[in-house]
Amino acid sequence: MTDLKQNPKIALLLTGGGARAAYQVGVLKAIAQQYPRNSKSPFQIICGTSAGAINGTAVACYASCFHLGVRKLEWIWKNFHTHHVYYSDYFRASYHLLRGFFSAFQADYANHKPVSLLDNKPLKLLLNELLDLKRLDRNIMGGYLDSVSVTASCYNSGDSITFFQSKDAPEWQRSRRCGQRTLLGIHHLMASAAIPLVMPSVRINQHYYGDGSVNQLAPLSAPIHLGADKILIIGLEQPRRREHLQQMPHHPNVSTIAGHLLDSIFSDTLTADLERMLRVNKTIQTLQQHQIKTELKPVQSLLINPSTNFNQLASENYLALPMAVRSLLRCIGIKQHSDSSLASYLLFEKSFTKRLIELGYDDAMQQIDEIMAFLAPNPDETTAPQT
Repeated sequence: MTDLKQNPKIALLLTGGGARAAYQVGVLKAIAQQYPRNSKSPFQIICGTSAGAINGTAVACYASCFHLGVRKLEWIWKNFHTHHVYYSDYFRASYHLLRGFFSAFQADYANHKPVSLLDNKPLKLLLNELLDLKRLDRNIMGGYLDSVSVTASCYNSGDSITFFQSKDAPEWQRSRRCGQRTLLGIHHLMASAAIPLVMPSVRINQHYYGDGSVNQLAPLSAPIHLGADKILIIGLEQPRRREHLQQMPHHPNVSTIAGHLLDSIFSDTLTADLERMLRVNKTIQTLQQHQIKTELKPVQSLLINPSTNFNQLASENYLALPMAVRSLLRCIGIKQHSDSSLASYLLFEKSFTKRLIELGYDDAMQQIDEIMAFLAPNPDETTAPQT
């Protein structure tokens, strides 16, 4: 127990959110600047979901040189275009939709193609080109990294499945969630980032998977099971705009409902899980005060969330989207100034992602002292700063 206190394992948890995940890169950039240029990652455990899983795995690939990993990730996000993630020209976007429509008339025994609004084959090609996942094993064996995980949702069982690569962490099984040891591949990242109905599902070992934020009742489960003592969470829950509560003169349309559902999928469970962990920490503290032994340990956490609403930024950069994508979004009621957050999840254009990186950097620098104090080893702390 003494060694554990002297060397706390620090985990990085990155949540999902499509194009919004560029914000996480800005936060990581601010943190990286506080370390020497050749230092290893301060995170022994890296966990991610959806777009956060892609960011987390990219950082894990360069765990031996934190600066280099963050710089490469920043370069990618600063030069993003929609066609790097999904087909955005009229011909291929229309062909994908028509193929999905006609597949509904196929016989049940036919080999059905996955149905989705968009075709994200370009993302798979991009990840194969940029990520060398063999580095994960080398970093783990070299002691630069303990564990890295990617969470996806299984359509067969409805469970939240965490695929993890680790040197010695055991698998786990809990209600509606489990951890499976494996060698992580691009297909795990594609599965975790497959936003329901927007991106196609992914088949892994006779099971079908979608976005890891769906059915993820306990987002903190993965880093805790992998042995984290501290968890730095970079969330993507934007501040709510109370001024709009009284400005809905008619029933919400499809785009508003879709955006609301995505906001709920990507953010609501994290807040509840943080509250649950805080109660467990207080229970452990009470038991310790009464000298009652327990196998549980307190886990510290620090949550960083955006200070600015993404929807306004998306509206300002909406016209950067290709014409075909704007036409498709218009069919479901989304225009430049629509009150829907759906566009902010799909706006993979550098004018938008650069702005999110700047926002993440500014937000992190505003609280950099708190962040660095949290990341510094401090064996005397027993409770977590909760946000």
